Amino acid sequence: MTTLLVANNGGHVKQLHSWLPRLGLEEDRVWVTVRAPQTTALLAGEQVCWVDYPNARDYRALVRHALATRHLFQRHRFSTAVSTGASLALSVLPQAAARGVDTRFIESATRFEGPSMAGRVLARVPRVRVYTQYEHLASGRWRYGGSIFDGFTAVPGAEPLPERPLRVVVTVGSTGAYGFRRLLDRMVQVLPVDAEVLWQTGSTDVTGLDVEARPAVPSNELAAAVAAADVVVAHAGTGSALGALEAGKFPLLVPRRTAHREHVDEHQGEIARALGERGLALVREADEITLADLHRAATTTVQRLQAPPLFAW
Repeated sequence: MTTLLVANNGGHVKQLHSWLPRLGLEEDRVWVTVRAPQTTALLAGEQVCWVDYPNARDYRALVRHALATRHLFQRHRFSTAVSTGASLALSVLPQAAARGVDTRFIESATRFEGPSMAGRVLARVPRVRVYTQYEHLASGRWRYGGSIFDGFTAVPGAEPLPERPLRVVVTVGSTGAYGFRRLLDRMVQVLPVDAEVLWQTGSTDVTGLDVEARPAVPSNELAAAVAAADVVVAHAGTGSALGALEAGKFPLLVPRRTAHREHVDEHQGEIARALGERGLALVREADEITLADLHRAATTTVQRLQAPPLFAW
């Protein structure tokens, strides 16, 4: 028997990959995800059905990806299908449920105030079980199974400031249609002149900025840079936050805002709030970041439990 794992690139696939030790699923698995530098590195050696990148709320892509993944159900005998979203869940999970596969949707940790559009739709699909990562959202068909952030704890003042130049990672994720120039502008203003910085800039226009911009960085290279960094400054995407925490870093998270046309909705504000309330991140608006914030992040470490709890199906 085989497990089918479905997730868009970015934070969705990062969450699902990080969840694996806690889900108790078949070890033989097939992934459906978007081909990108992050996913090709993260899923090296895995069986993957690659699909093209869907723009936000690209409804034609839902049909295209449903057609592109039909053959999987002829080639494999799936016992379980699991997704953390987003649009790919709508393309694939209804197919799995209709074929009698045990089908489960775990809403992204970004959704602190309520389910996403994909979650709302899938909650109405027969034989799809839906799970939230927040206890206060468990009602009706929605069950609470645990949080991807269970098992992390922050320790303030655990490290002294380094006497050498700060090593910094600034990442705005891989959101294709939206830049985050406000964050890059502010970081150029507040970073020490001698700081050693990796700039992962996505689709952001960096014209006029004196930075060594890299639109995309392979996940293994980015993970190595995060592990070696003193400070991780990131948009408030789940994948970026989770990568920092897993490396023992206390991230400085900056939510994208729809008022500045930086994202399609305010879900990054939700994940920033959730992690701030857990004490696992320092949250700032882009124009609020100070050098003192960088120092606070650099001197705080994150520890992880050796055996975080299993997901409660």
